[in-house]
Amino acid sequence: MTDISWDDAFCSEGANCFRFGVDGAGKAYIGTTESGAYVADSVEALRALIAAVKAGAADHLL
Repeated sequence: MTDISWDDAFCSEGANCFRFGVDGAGKAYIGTTESGAYVADSVEALRALIAAVKAGAADHLL
């Protein structure tokens, strides 16, 4: 199993809490605090996803 170092959770207005993490190999993770499920990809890919969500281009993913 991958050992992930999680940051403190970020909670939005609707009480949806997300957390970001990274493993020893530099792979990035994003997941919710209510589930053990997460998405993993490169740091650059997850930054692009977050930028798209903030810009309103990918809000349907939430």
